[in-house]
Amino acid sequence: MAMMNEMEYRTIGSALAGGYRAAVYCRLSKDDDLQGESASIANQRDMLEKYCEKQGWEVVAVYQDDGFTGLNMERPDLQRMLRAIERRQINLVITKDLSRLGRNYLQTGHLIEDFFPRNGVRYIAMNDGIDTLRDNNDIAPFKNILNEMYSKDISKKVHSSYLLKAQKGQFTGCLAPFGYRKDPEDKNHLLIDEETAPIVRLIFGYALNGHGPNYIRRRLEEEKIPCPTWWNRERGLRNTRTKWEKKDPENGRYMWDFSVIKDLLMNPVYTGAIASQKKDYRFKIGTIGEKKPEDWIVVEGQHEPLIDRMSFDIVQNKLKSRQRPGQTNEISLFAGLIKCGECGKSLTIRYTNAKYPQQIYSCKTYNAFGKNHCTQHRIDYDTLYSHVLRKIRECARAALMDGEAVADRLTNTCEAEQREQREAMERSLTRDEERIEVLDKMVMRLYEDMIAGRISEQNFNTMLEKTQTEQTELKTKVSEGRKRLSDEVQLANDAKQWVEAIQEYANITELDAATLNRLIKEIVVHERIDEDKTRHISIEIHFNLKPIPEVEQVTA
Repeated sequence: MAMMNEMEYRTIGSALAGGYRAAVYCRLSKDDDLQGESASIANQRDMLEKYCEKQGWEVVAVYQDDGFTGLNMERPDLQRMLRAIERRQINLVITKDLSRLGRNYLQTGHLIEDFFPRNGVRYIAMNDGIDTLRDNNDIAPFKNILNEMYSKDISKKVHSSYLLKAQKGQFTGCLAPFGYRKDPEDKNHLLIDEETAPIVRLIFGYALNGHGPNYIRRRLEEEKIPCPTWWNRERGLRNTRTKWEKKDPENGRYMWDFSVIKDLLMNPVYTGAIASQKKDYRFKIGTIGEKKPEDWIVVEGQHEPLIDRMSFDIVQNKLKSRQRPGQTNEISLFAGLIKCGECGKSLTIRYTNAKYPQQIYSCKTYNAFGKNHCTQHRIDYDTLYSHVLRKIRECARAALMDGEAVADRLTNTCEAEQREQREAMERSLTRDEERIEVLDKMVMRLYEDMIAGRISEQNFNTMLEKTQTEQTELKTKVSEGRKRLSDEVQLANDAKQWVEAIQEYANITELDAATLNRLIKEIVVHERIDEDKTRHISIEIHFNLKPIPEVEQVTA
């Protein structure tokens, strides 16, 4: 029997024996596919219709939710059926078994024990022998609990499967990230999409030049570049439309959301990595929030990159310290780069009120809270500009004269900085591993004490739970720490890239945002004031990849 709309119910004559207006409800989730043909929607429907025919009941509607978990009580056809019940169009509901109605024992129990009786509906779960017209339904609450336990078990297995794939660096998303496509030979592997990859490179190019998501969004609209939703629809992967396309079917395809561009710029997939486990999921509730990037599972080198790692890291730094327009609505050349060496806040640009106005940078904390919280760290724009330009040219010429020596210097500097951190982490991990061994022995002693009757089973369970919780936390910490230590830091390769990058700038005469964003990670300004109130400013330039402080004293 074909599914019927709510307005297509047939009126049953009063002479019909029993007066039942039956509704057949069928449900199939993705997990049920594993159970074979017997669980299919068609088989459920045929079996229930034949049963109703044998009983002399006329089926006035068939409802079916295909691909929905039983934990979801907002299924479309289930809700349609409940609305029909409230309109008194149905007074009998029949399902293959109780789990087809639902696996959430609280909400399913509410339907059977409250909603159905209150609306004069008889409910039958055929294979479970449940019939609310009879007094033999004491088993129903227990079946509801068992159904939910089954779903919880399946949920754990599915999560474990995805976790294992994430740790192996396999892609598990429904749609490939924009700029990639799924490998026809291996759905867990990504290949570059030659049609959309240039768009991704264009977006990163804008970001490398110091532009934020809003600027990029406007440029994509001006260049009439369709958004990812349009591409997916054109390829038959999705049927959805953005809010812009609904408002303006002709031009809406060129409207990109801020969040789409920001998420794209933050996704390490474009460096050849697979980042998984980004969302915080809870059983029955679903996704409750987004995890921090440092909590993602990231496996490098899984497919061909669209963006090199150096460029990606530069973009991440830019996103963390977004540039904001000043009073003239122009973005300062050093915005997002220049920091206070004492409080760590940005130095903001402003104009002096002197007879000959000039641009100066000063500490954001000082400007907001005064000298009791930080000092001014004042530096003229022209002084900063000339200093940075000179240092870039000096480093570039040094790299051209003896690139190997400069690369060795960079490598040695980085190794010295990281050696102490690695040693401290190694000591901490060793302590944690020793503690895990102690906890293992404690568990064995606890078990022996319980067997010998020295402690009660209740105390054993309490102490065991506490011990195992600590063990789990320590093992996770050690596993993550060992992974970080085992990841090779390609210092020599990074140094070589840095030398090659800066050699191009030996003869530059002007600075622009693209140059600064490519070469410089951070500019730190320190201030020291003598007893005679003389101000001394020192500037550190930290180049991208690894920091090389270049310090020059400027007396104010």
